Amino acid sequence: MDYQTVHKPEAEQTVAVEASSLRDQLTTIRQALKTSPVRRQLSWVSIGIVGVIIATSVGQVLLNRWNQPFYDALARRDLPGFLHQLMVFAVIAGSLLVLNVGQTWLNQMIRLRLREALTLDLIDEWMRPARAFRLTHAGAIGVNPDQRMQQDAGHLSDLSTDLSVGLLQSFILLVSFIGVLWELSSGFVFHVGGHSLAIPGYMVWAAILYAGIASWLSWLVGRPLIRFNSDRYTREAELRSSMVRINENIDAIALAHGEADASRRLDVDLGSVLGAMRRIYGAQINLSWVTDAYGWITVVAPILVAAPVYFAGDISFGGLMMAVGAFNQVNSSLRWFINNIGAIADWRATLMRVADFRIALGETDILHAKEKRIEFGENANGRLTFDKLEVASPDGCTKLAEANVEIKAGERVMITGDPRAGKTLFFRAIAGLWPWGRGRIGMPAGETPFFVPRTPYFPLGTLRDALNHAEGAKIDDAEISAVLNEVGLERLSSQLDRSARWEHELADDEQRLLAFARLALRKPKWVIIDEALDTFDGATLRRVLAMLQARLPDAAILNIGRGLHNNQFFPRALTIVKDSGGSALKPARLRAGAIEPPPAATRAKK
Repeated sequence: MDYQTVHKPEAEQTVAVEASSLRDQLTTIRQALKTSPVRRQLSWVSIGIVGVIIATSVGQVLLNRWNQPFYDALARRDLPGFLHQLMVFAVIAGSLLVLNVGQTWLNQMIRLRLREALTLDLIDEWMRPARAFRLTHAGAIGVNPDQRMQQDAGHLSDLSTDLSVGLLQSFILLVSFIGVLWELSSGFVFHVGGHSLAIPGYMVWAAILYAGIASWLSWLVGRPLIRFNSDRYTREAELRSSMVRINENIDAIALAHGEADASRRLDVDLGSVLGAMRRIYGAQINLSWVTDAYGWITVVAPILVAAPVYFAGDISFGGLMMAVGAFNQVNSSLRWFINNIGAIADWRATLMRVADFRIALGETDILHAKEKRIEFGENANGRLTFDKLEVASPDGCTKLAEANVEIKAGERVMITGDPRAGKTLFFRAIAGLWPWGRGRIGMPAGETPFFVPRTPYFPLGTLRDALNHAEGAKIDDAEISAVLNEVGLERLSSQLDRSARWEHELADDEQRLLAFARLALRKPKWVIIDEALDTFDGATLRRVLAMLQARLPDAAILNIGRGLHNNQFFPRALTIVKDSGGSALKPARLRAGAIEPPPAATRAKK
């Protein structure tokens, strides 16, 4: 694998924002939550926080009413009344304290359950058979799925919880205090130039107009943050991907003295991240001009609005403070949008990344639906057949030199071809990972072939788990040791219960030998190998073939590779050819930005 990344112009590097609508995104998130195993717990904590918010609003209304007798007692210099109101305040404030702590706990529980629901759903969708593989061929949406499921899903859960709880709280406060504010200003009449003008509930209309203008200005200035945040998350993903890629290929980089090139690549990606952050900070500064100016004006705005009523003698000083408190509560509810415009833009960008990723997971199943697909079926006679099979790719098609091929049970076949004939693409087509093309693949009825790729996969855990991977029945330790000895890995027999990252512990050839040991322990009747034998030297190859001969004497084995192996073990030979003039895979876009055509076949070819 080449560790270097070809530098692209900025215009080509930019990943377009996915084009699904807000409605589509909300619908797909609702579907994820609807089928979640934690939906019941999520529903209960949501009901609980609604009840706490309603109780808190009642307490805040009582606290607002407390203002009038408290300040009137101060104005009268009534010490007993003042002390009594302090006791009332202690009861109300204590109750609100308990409710606030309860709301904080419920808020955290909603965050926890929401993240659990979203992440479990995304993992389930991602791990559907062959989806993760096909997603890697779906363009930009398939880049860094780990970030979308881990970081973006967690961030979306936090933002969704905070914004929805804040919005609900603001709405309930608005409903609670708008009546108080209306009543306080319902009977006031303006006297201007000898004329009288009555505006029922004018303080309510003043609060709505005041908050409405500020909200409109905030949205106008803050809307670009949606695009800037989305771009930043994309740049962050590219930087992390480059770091992971370099770390995975650090041996090759060190041997090639490529640290300087790798550093330059990281510098470019870091520059993109910093540029995206500068654009966000610039937009946030512009937004601050609006929100901060609004905040300072709010210090005197409620007094200015209530002053005509107070100076006309229609309310007392305590009534003025009560009106100011009610106005502040109504205004606070109405300015929820202003206070959260930055968070809303961030939420919108994060929702776009998570929801469009989930949409793309489903759409990978119908990617290139207009293209012809290979037909899969079962053969009752227990044989594997290829009938006029053509595997489509963007630069032509890969096929066997013989139009119709039949392979019997127990037969051993060597399948070869030129280096760029598409041998790995052919292997993936047999496995059902690459379905585009034409013709038919007939699998032996009732059999599940065992596929051996060039690079084996071992799950995290003990060596025993790696050898038992995907196997229902446990394998006897003596048999495991015998097989390891046959492939030359006898030193591992004493490490069966040791946990390790075996792809790092073992050399490449040792990993492949371990994969063949696992194959022998599984004892399948059909085996299909993709170039996994090509790297072995003569002695190792003979050892592996002898083990297969002894352990799988009746298995049908198809080896796709360079054809340098023992002709006695593989007496039959087939040839893969590339037909550049054949039916090529045409580009297709099912959703602008979300699903793109598979990349050039060079990623899928050998």
